[in-house]
Amino acid sequence: MLSTPGLVRRWTAGALAAVAVCTAVFGERVAAAAGPTPPAAFGVLAASLSQDGRRLSWTVTLDHDFSGGAFRRGRRTLCLWLERRSPGAMTGRLCVLPPARRGRTLRLTFARVTARGPGRARVVAATITRGGRDELTASLIPTDFDPGYRALRWQVRSTVAGGACAAPAVAAVAPCSIAFPARPALARLHTPVLVGCVASGRSLVFGGSQHRHEIALTFDDGPWGTPPSIDFVNLLARYHVPATFFEIGSQISRYDPTGAIERRMLADGDMIGDHTWTHPDMLTLPPAAQTAQLRLTADAIRRATGFTPCLWRPPYGAISPRLDSLARGLGFLTIYWNVDTRDWSLPGVASIERTALSNASNGAIVLMHFGGGPRYETYAALPTIITALRSRGYRFVNVAQLLGLRMIYR
Repeated sequence: MLSTPGLVRRWTAGALAAVAVCTAVFGERVAAAAGPTPPAAFGVLAASLSQDGRRLSWTVTLDHDFSGGAFRRGRRTLCLWLERRSPGAMTGRLCVLPPARRGRTLRLTFARVTARGPGRARVVAATITRGGRDELTASLIPTDFDPGYRALRWQVRSTVAGGACAAPAVAAVAPCSIAFPARPALARLHTPVLVGCVASGRSLVFGGSQHRHEIALTFDDGPWGTPPSIDFVNLLARYHVPATFFEIGSQISRYDPTGAIERRMLADGDMIGDHTWTHPDMLTLPPAAQTAQLRLTADAIRRATGFTPCLWRPPYGAISPRLDSLARGLGFLTIYWNVDTRDWSLPGVASIERTALSNASNGAIVLMHFGGGPRYETYAALPTIITALRSRGYRFVNVAQLLGLRMIYR
């Protein structure tokens, strides 16, 4: 887990004594009751919030084991409250939720907070792991619930609302709410910059998992000008579809001299792959020339974007075990396809649509082109392809996501 100075803070259980029982936290009054001892809020022994690439990692250790039953009893809650850097400028709260009915995995919800209080909570995509019975780590992408990577102040609140804690506030024996740390801590977030990916798994890839309802659209032979590559990028962004673009290195300086289009691809969640320097049949070249074709293109992509690709696609699909091994030694996976739209032959918009849709399946890698000739037919076919596949329940991913590759950020 990566952290920056001041981003991660840990406190011991002794810090809990500094938190007054039934005090106001974030402007809310915490209620307690006289009479029978209410069930106490779970004590927070340690907590941290750190950034690792695109993801935030929230780790919390309690004085009690995490379980759905433990949270349901006494109506307990455990939430990470977030505010903008200026104190009191509330953003929202992330709360641990018991597993869904018949489920086993704890969930995480987000509710935006305004001066009127928390809004409606919704489940957010998060990876929740357990470091032990009493420790939980939730990893999530902050832009899924709040735009941008901004400095935040955070505080964990452990509460119990049932029993005597539901009565009017008077003196209490057990705490109804615990804030940890006593004052919100500062998390200095930064906008992550993608700089590479790590090739892993089999070196020659024809598709992804057949057990996941995912599909990857891929485009070869750009950047290009008919239509301009940015038109493809903009269309895919409007439909919220990440894609993978395999580029010819010698064309980058001509069609994207500033690298603006390629940087936009990465910012949108697209992936860029190596398609050699001049698009030769690689099997006709000696190993030294094959190496140069791959390295020159990777260097051009890196100069334009700061990103070093780990995927490549052989022109014409010309591959051999020796070439595959050479590419892997240079840090590349060889990406083939299992759906060929044959759009390079300009068969017509309807033919491109029909081929893509009739051959789609779980884990499919669809071959199309955004360069190497006029690609207006491909561009015109995309809305129908995307809409139809999405209606079938497919999730669009780039090839790195399809294969579960690790991305490198700075």
